[in-house]
Amino acid sequence: MCICFVTLMVLGGANSAAAQTRTQRDTILLGAVVEGHDTIPMIFLPDVYKTDKLPRRLAKARRKYDRLCYNVYKVYPYAVIAADVLKDVDVNLAKLEDDKKARKAYLKSVEAELNKRFKGELEDLTISQGQVLVKLIDRQTGKNCYSIVKELKGGFSAVIWQSVALLFSNSLKREYDPQGDDKEMEGIVQELEAANYHHYRYQLQQNQLQAKRN
Repeated sequence: MCICFVTLMVLGGANSAAAQTRTQRDTILLGAVVEGHDTIPMIFLPDVYKTDKLPRRLAKARRKYDRLCYNVYKVYPYAVIAADVLKDVDVNLAKLEDDKKARKAYLKSVEAELNKRFKGELEDLTISQGQVLVKLIDRQTGKNCYSIVKELKGGFSAVIWQSVALLFSNSLKREYDPQGDDKEMEGIVQELEAANYHHYRYQLQQNQLQAKRN
């Protein structure tokens, strides 16, 4: 009996102390519904949606689309940079049109700089990412990679690099078809550009500044 009495006293004292130290911040306001003589607390919870598993055919298509999204997000910045570099190269080569020696030295310096900055990263790309990059470069520049290599390095180099690409199930002659085979890719790129346009322009500016410093 004594133990019960002491226990009740302790609990009562604890509740009393808690009541004395409780502030407005300890109070949680709830909505309520009155049913007869009862007041029932009411809390709104977010909706929960449960969907059935996709059919195997649709699940496979979804996985394929998700891989394409990942690959586009991975290589799109390189395509943007390639287009920007090519634009600068065309302008500078036009100034050196009559000086073959200077053109050759300039192209060699550009190639060395690009290798220094991107070679390791590009070597880590998967075959499918390389295929996507070739198409996106065509999209951004209006020229397929074979034409670009031929224009800058000559026909022999273009043939050599095309042969290497074919060994990796790729082709430098791939062209971008936004209304046909690459319609899904175009949709992904447009969403990416809409969401990250300012980010990519900033990144390009930073790359250009870094190139000038080097």
